[in-house]
Amino acid sequence: MAERRVVITGIGLITPLGNDLKTTWNNLIQGKSGAGKITAFDTTNFPSQIAAEVKGFDPEKYVPAKDVRRYDRFSHFALGAAAEAWSDAGLEGHQYNPSKMGCILGIGIGGLQTLESNHTELMNGGPRKVSPFLIPRMISNLGPGNVAIKYGLKGINYTVTSACTSGTHAIGEGCRMIREGLQDVVLSGGSEAAITPLALAGFGRMHALTTRNDDPERASRPFDRDRDGFLIGEGAAVLVLEEYEAAKRRGAQIYAEVSGYGFSCDAYHITAPAEGGEGAIQCMKDALTSARLTPEKVRYVNAHGTSTPINDPAETKAIKAVFGDYARSGLVVSSTKSMTGHLLGAAGGIEAAFLAMAIRTSIIPPTINLDNPDEGCDLDYCAHTAREISVDAAMSNSFGFGGTNASVLLSRI
Repeated sequence: MAERRVVITGIGLITPLGNDLKTTWNNLIQGKSGAGKITAFDTTNFPSQIAAEVKGFDPEKYVPAKDVRRYDRFSHFALGAAAEAWSDAGLEGHQYNPSKMGCILGIGIGGLQTLESNHTELMNGGPRKVSPFLIPRMISNLGPGNVAIKYGLKGINYTVTSACTSGTHAIGEGCRMIREGLQDVVLSGGSEAAITPLALAGFGRMHALTTRNDDPERASRPFDRDRDGFLIGEGAAVLVLEEYEAAKRRGAQIYAEVSGYGFSCDAYHITAPAEGGEGAIQCMKDALTSARLTPEKVRYVNAHGTSTPINDPAETKAIKAVFGDYARSGLVVSSTKSMTGHLLGAAGGIEAAFLAMAIRTSIIPPTINLDNPDEGCDLDYCAHTAREISVDAAMSNSFGFGGTNASVLLSRI
């Protein structure tokens, strides 16, 4: 059987820039930041007191009021994004076999908020104070599990947990399921809600977070010499992946084709990338091979671009190794984390959605706050302002703790 093609027919977003695709995209291409002082809890004693929080989100739009307390915030986000994606793809009243429909989401941490609050209850009041919903609220597979229950998806259902590469792995694996004929539709992407005291303290103790507390909107500054760490974010992205011929037959809109997927492991260090960038180089090359594209066919790279001292020059070096002279003479790179913050396990999901929108609209989102590029950061990072450019193929990179790497390639159909 010939390898089947996979396309994106629906997108749903819950992000620090908006609670739907349209609002998020408009704010993104206008260069707006989703950062601010943390409102979820008192940060007085924390070195980093800022984040990119989701604002004005009402879970009761997606979950019956009586069930809201049964789900952690990351599940609320997943259900919100899935609702928009399902509607956007026109899947109401679909004719697919439910056993050939699934959900794979990238979730790096899961219900940390639930774990923290129930641990406090346990310490203060004993075991009878712990919620009977602790486990189903907390475990990460209830993100896609709740989506599957809502939409009757009886095929593949699981969570990818691979740190900050989770969302990209989830999309790549969903694509593989469809290519190989195991599924016809997969809702994929990622969700994360880890702006909690313990996460903020943990990342803070690693000195991984920005401490630019007095200027949150300018705190995330990928590739800039004055960057001092990443800005934690939260939210969800769900993409409807669908077999191309079936999508075409039912008249579905198509944003882009998922044309390539590559992955690797540095096998080097628990948090730092390999010094020569071998893993990042390998996964980008493999994505190109998978898509049967030469580097010069890729117009845009959405970089992992975390705004950390180690990542940004290392990723730049890897991009130059893969794209050669073209990296400086036609390739456009940007880091949307400058506006959304770093959504951890959900980052690859929302950044793949941004690739699809760049292809659909011929607009490349900017890297804001890039005032003085650091030494070694010498590519075209689309600084400050979005750019109207026709994009036929685009790549998104994700790299995570433990040396895990993945790249996904989308192409115009």
